[in-house]
Amino acid sequence: MAHAERRGPQILNIGEVLAQLSDDFPTMTASKIRFLEEKGLINPQRTPAGYRQYAENDVERLRFVLSLQRDQYLPLKVIKDYLDAIDRGDRPENLPAGVTVSPRIVSAGLAAELQNRVRQLSEEQLRTESGASVPLLQSLLSFGLIGHVNGTFDEHALQVARACVQLESHGLEPRHLRPFQAAAEREFGLVERAVATLTSRKDAASHARAAEAAREISDLCLTLHRALVQDRIARMDI
Repeated sequence: MAHAERRGPQILNIGEVLAQLSDDFPTMTASKIRFLEEKGLINPQRTPAGYRQYAENDVERLRFVLSLQRDQYLPLKVIKDYLDAIDRGDRPENLPAGVTVSPRIVSAGLAAELQNRVRQLSEEQLRTESGASVPLLQSLLSFGLIGHVNGTFDEHALQVARACVQLESHGLEPRHLRPFQAAAEREFGLVERAVATLTSRKDAASHARAAEAAREISDLCLTLHRALVQDRIARMDI
């Protein structure tokens, strides 16, 4: 009587991984997979000759990353933080029960939880969650510190409103804060120029690199700004 053939875990090459992902992510490329590996989001095994070998859990992990990127607009750093925490055996905050390290698709619970990062707010919700008064929001709008699309605001507007509520308690009104808007525009110009080479390319991997580089440069600019202001404060004769 013949014994059933024992099969080990399925091992895939990069072309086979692309084939498995093509239905859900038709623009996926080998260079994008390699870029995600460079960022530490996946870690396939390699043969002694250096060829990548992808297991099924690598493919599911890729689906997890790509789904959050596409559907929730989350930056790779945020997604990596979730994955790193799970890899350490932790339970990341806001991750619903029952979601595995690398689900084949993003669960409804996780999608609902993460949707809060990109949710749209009405003016009433913005006022309620930020604590801003009607006159303050009107001033923020008139001075261009926040904006809306068809009457709805995003999380960035909420962050601005919350900060301005606190600044108002120190006597700083929206009219005093216009230099921040001008500085933000100048900083964005610097970031845009820095990633221009990548954004000029048409492939998905270059666009992903551009987005991540832009976020990194922005964070560094904010660190520099904070350090310069703190230096001036330290020199105050108080």
